[in-house]
Amino acid sequence: MKSSLLITAACLLALLSTIGAALPYPILPPLFAAGVSNGLNHFLGLPPKLLFGLALTINPLGLLIGSALLGPLSDRYGRRPVLLVTALGAALGHALTAWALVLESYPLFILARFATGLLEGNGSVARALLADRLQGDLRLRALSWLNGAFYMGWLAGPLLAGATLAWGVTTPFWVATVALTVTAALVAVALPREAPNGANTSWWQVARDGHALNLLRHAELRQFFVVQLAYTCGVTAFYEFYPLWLVEVPGYGARGIAWTTAAMCSVMIATTWFAGRPSQRDPLRRACLYAAGTATAVVVLAAGNAWVGLAAIVLFGIPQAFYMAIVPNWCAERFGHHGQGAVMGLLSTTFCLANILMALAGAVLTLIDTRLILLLGAALTASSAWRLHTWRGEMAANASLRVVQS
Repeated sequence: MKSSLLITAACLLALLSTIGAALPYPILPPLFAAGVSNGLNHFLGLPPKLLFGLALTINPLGLLIGSALLGPLSDRYGRRPVLLVTALGAALGHALTAWALVLESYPLFILARFATGLLEGNGSVARALLADRLQGDLRLRALSWLNGAFYMGWLAGPLLAGATLAWGVTTPFWVATVALTVTAALVAVALPREAPNGANTSWWQVARDGHALNLLRHAELRQFFVVQLAYTCGVTAFYEFYPLWLVEVPGYGARGIAWTTAAMCSVMIATTWFAGRPSQRDPLRRACLYAAGTATAVVVLAAGNAWVGLAAIVLFGIPQAFYMAIVPNWCAERFGHHGQGAVMGLLSTTFCLANILMALAGAVLTLIDTRLILLLGAALTASSAWRLHTWRGEMAANASLRVVQS
């Protein structure tokens, strides 16, 4: 019963974190591009599109920083207090966002969105929590369900916004505020109190010296970071630019993009229920195969016609869900001695960094052809599959050598 409550609390946090990040996507365009002057789209006389772009990127920037810092902080202070503070803080951030919309205050809106993203970087803490408290097949299944909650958030966020906008533009943010407050209460019930680890270390010292990127001082973790960054660059190239492909190739509008995204997310969520099943096969070998499958889906999207590309978008969720069920569990077992919070923080930070890198690359390549950024992403993901293959061979050879020497 306690494990079920623990998994439920972690999955709710993951769901609401991604809902919070995805909420503004259907809300912001009318505010900044409708042609009606307001305090948000005419701040300091700057172009509305520039203000819109900053409003979209400020939350992921907060997620990037939060993902790097919150996991290590939870290693120091415990998972429960960090999750409680971040859940309640994110609830307050959504309330401030709603208040900023009422006041039409652009600076307050940007500050609220950044702070909310920073605190919603607690997904790494939720992963570390499950890695700490669960073992074996249950941990594998729980991490897979957690990934499903993250995927569902990207689907539920825009749907929640669309369903509640009839009661006012601030309503979705108030709903998120209430939901996060309830989830914080569930965390308080589900998790026992913990004693801080290393009482003489200040939070600033932990943030400065213990952030997730410090793990790159270790050779094996550097190698993993390169592999994972290459994989996630391909994934984020797909996520960020398949909607543009849908506009350019099949000629879809907002409704067509929404239905395609819903189909893809539904397949991904359904797959997570199978991806978490135990397997006797080597996890890196399986991850390598699924990375190759992800690269194939992105290549087919770039090279195919409308119907083939649509099938590739929907089916992309299958190898992606399997890969993300395998890799965090493998990392928890292999690198957990460095601190599960820091390790899971490195995973989340890598994804956020890939988002930024591919957005910058896509801003240039899409001026020539949208397919170029998709092909670049596919090439990077394929390279990660190859690197996993060679790395697995190296580890097997080293293990054999150690056996011979002993």
